[in-house]
Amino acid sequence: MAIKVGIPSALLYYLYYPLWQAFFNEIGIQVVTSGKTTKDILNKGVREALADACVPVKLFFGHVMEIKDRVDYLFIPRVVCINRKTVYCPKFLGLPDMIRHSITDVPPVIDIRMDTREGPFALLKAYLEIGGIFGAGKLSIYRAYRKACRILDRYKKLLRNGWNPHEAINLLDRPGAVSAKPPEPGLKFAVLGYPYNIYDSFINVNMLDKLRRMGVSVITAENISPFLLARQKSCGLPKRLFWTFSDLALKAAHLLFRQGRVDGVLHLTAFGCGPDSLLNKFIELEAKKHRDIPFMTLMIDEHTGEAGMSTRLEAFVDMVKRRKEALACQK
Repeated sequence: MAIKVGIPSALLYYLYYPLWQAFFNEIGIQVVTSGKTTKDILNKGVREALADACVPVKLFFGHVMEIKDRVDYLFIPRVVCINRKTVYCPKFLGLPDMIRHSITDVPPVIDIRMDTREGPFALLKAYLEIGGIFGAGKLSIYRAYRKACRILDRYKKLLRNGWNPHEAINLLDRPGAVSAKPPEPGLKFAVLGYPYNIYDSFINVNMLDKLRRMGVSVITAENISPFLLARQKSCGLPKRLFWTFSDLALKAAHLLFRQGRVDGVLHLTAFGCGPDSLLNKFIELEAKKHRDIPFMTLMIDEHTGEAGMSTRLEAFVDMVKRRKEALACQK
């Protein structure tokens, strides 16, 4: 019977799940996910997590609770740095320890440290260590890692073509899908923030679907070429933001505001997130320099209601449409 490794469908899942699934499958390990977020999963996380944790971390606890009794191992890598420059939120680094000491009867946790500042082969060494846990040979681990990296590259190309992570995962095995692009309605909004908030349709009460039904296409930081983002450098700050997701979101904001490629900008932020509160202020300051592009902040937590989110989105979309019509009449 195949060994089962559980991957909670939260946080870094939205960026690295295709890589992780491919790697484990190649070394003969079955991957089990916790599925889409539900009210029950969120409630479990709220009960088990620390009271002052942000809602994405609470949600991660809920996904662990959902999956822990169905797997032999939990995969919660201690991801520190992937780009040799910025680091992930400290709560990401402490997740394995928080899970072990807060939830009872959890299976063994695979918490291998991943930090590319330790050298050019740091990630390969991390995956060699992971594969070694299951007795895989070094050559088979290396081949699995290379194949997983190729799948991750394909996944990122799909994201840059405009697909969201759920759509991109479904398209991975379809020939020719990398060149396909989703349809684009009339208006285009940038939705900025952290991917685990933007793409979890339960916690953001179906924000992306709501926008699409209103005739709005969405662009996120994950849809933008990393080369374009890298050219933004420190975004006028004395030094770059040292949190990975904050740095990417701020660079995306500066790029999109300056290019004028969008009709509006939304920043989706989570209540209780320290880095996010700082990021929101920096995006707001940049938005004031580009008053021709409307900007709005949306805050979510475990109590966010669908009616309130719908009302704010409808009002914002209606305002942008009226503004565009007024500007068109003046020309």
